Amino acid sequence: MMWTPTRTYNGEAARTGKTPARERATRQPQLHISKEGDRYLRTMMVQAAHHILGPFGKDCDLRRWGLKLAAQGGKNAKKRAILAVARKLAVLLHRLWVGGEAYDPLLNSRLSVAGEAA
Repeated sequence: MMWTPTRTYNGEAARTGKTPARERATRQPQLHISKEGDRYLRTMMVQAAHHILGPFGKDCDLRRWGLKLAAQGGKNAKKRAILAVARKLAVLLHRLWVGGEAYDPLLNSRLSVAGEAA
């Protein structure tokens, strides 16, 4: 199936296998991360997230968000942060592709500073 950029953002994250599986029969809110979708794309997104959160990743809003998520503690906080960054990266890339916008790595930081100054 040919992938087109008109899919929804959450649909893209689900296509890459970055959304929690859900079970309707129980009240359990979420289960393991599903492994649906393109295996190669999922691998590349996770590797990119490792680089973003690693020591050589450039400073950007996505890195700051991921490091804050990883610092919240817990036994699997780093693993959870890597998957969250991979999912957010897939949604971001899809949004940039559909909208044709230019990527500004520190856009949210600039907007929050401008909002505090106003």
